[in-house]
Amino acid sequence: MPSASQDRPNVLLILSDDHGYGDRSALGHDPAVRTPALDRLAADGVTCSDAYVAAPICNPSRGAIISGSYPARWGSTWFSDTRFPYERTTLAERFGELGYTCGYFGKVHYGPEEPGDRACPSEHGFDESYYGLAGQQQGRLNYLIHSEEAVAEYGPEAQWRMAVQPMLHNGEPEELDGFLTAEIGRRARDFMTSAEEPFFTMVAFNAVHNFCWQLPAEQLKRRGLPAKPDWHDTDDISYQDWYDGAIAPNLEHGREYYLAQLELMDAEIGLFLDTLHDRGLDENTIVVYLTDNGGSTCNYGDNTPLSGTKYTLAEGGVRVPYLVRWPGGGWDGGRIERGLVSSMDLYPTLLAAAGYEVLDSLDVDGTDQGTLWRGETKAGHESLHWETGFQSAVRVGDLKLRITHGDHQDARGVLTVEHVEVGDGVHLFDLAADLAEERDLSAERPEDVHRLWQRHAAWLHTVGRADLAAVHGERVAAALA
Repeated sequence: MPSASQDRPNVLLILSDDHGYGDRSALGHDPAVRTPALDRLAADGVTCSDAYVAAPICNPSRGAIISGSYPARWGSTWFSDTRFPYERTTLAERFGELGYTCGYFGKVHYGPEEPGDRACPSEHGFDESYYGLAGQQQGRLNYLIHSEEAVAEYGPEAQWRMAVQPMLHNGEPEELDGFLTAEIGRRARDFMTSAEEPFFTMVAFNAVHNFCWQLPAEQLKRRGLPAKPDWHDTDDISYQDWYDGAIAPNLEHGREYYLAQLELMDAEIGLFLDTLHDRGLDENTIVVYLTDNGGSTCNYGDNTPLSGTKYTLAEGGVRVPYLVRWPGGGWDGGRIERGLVSSMDLYPTLLAAAGYEVLDSLDVDGTDQGTLWRGETKAGHESLHWETGFQSAVRVGDLKLRITHGDHQDARGVLTVEHVEVGDGVHLFDLAADLAEERDLSAERPEDVHRLWQRHAAWLHTVGRADLAAVHGERVAAALA
């Protein structure tokens, strides 16, 4: 229920795609990284150092953000079973109950969404929307081209793989001849300038998902980078063979393309911050930045100091950059907060900040982290859980248990297509002493393996996945025997 308060904050929630954990210039890992806007946001706000998304891939992760709940609850674990959480009330619908004007701009990717169904922002609470359905385009949006002419030119397979279908404005097709990152930024700024307050603006950049060579010609020239053509049906090479040369380690200038896309996205975020400042909205606007899953090393993202990558339940697959700022609410000061935080927490935390009074009536797994971000407590979640079907993990305090079935067909598929090794077996890590997950403690601390597994098995039963509890349990029992 809404509160009586009329001084509700505006909210800007920014979601990027596959951004590497170590790829922020203030962190100093790579002098070639240039992210002044994200650094500015961190310097003025709060950095959540132990922050996670709910899945190592985009679809279930994005569903968890919009619903505040573990994706396993609606059966979403891997690409083959992902879908929008149709039965749940979305964050935008809750903001609408509070009288917010809601806008969505960018990538939509909850699963195999279709135009006009509930997965479209125009159908789940957003008053204004400009988006592309990545579920119709192999999980990506082209950075430069979106037209019916391109659909015909690329061919039936390539138009899907290269993601050149028209965008959608409030559910209606709209072509774009221009740089998508800039267009998303422009439309979001226009909304924040013209929308009736309070507003909830959600921006989901396609950046920095591959294929990062899709840069405006002037940007390629300025950076001395060669143009690279997209794949077409008429090319004398199969898509899979072509794709192998389009990702690490085979894409020449791959890191440079990636960093160019990151810098251009960051520039749009800087314009968001400038817009809020120029309109006198800094003090009472919540700004959140995070990415949808761990950085993609096959797209030249850098997850330093974490191990692993997107697709895995290593830290590099699920721990993400997570920045929040709300000076009027005490989420400021350039602090680093180390409490255990999830992307699912945005749902109750943002609603609580907006005056939603009966948080305990929300059917969510996230918790209100407002006191943590004000520095009033150091406690976040006691535990967090992850499940992909062939990988399972739980973190309790500083201990993390990871169970991986490296012989599973999905594990083999990721290795073949994305050059990603997910690992195999049962592993226990103390993240306080070993953030890079280099020392497996399972053999010397079997009691902790058992304790964490019991916690995780109970969670799997709670979310309706007793079948996976049985499968993983056999592997844990064998490891403890």
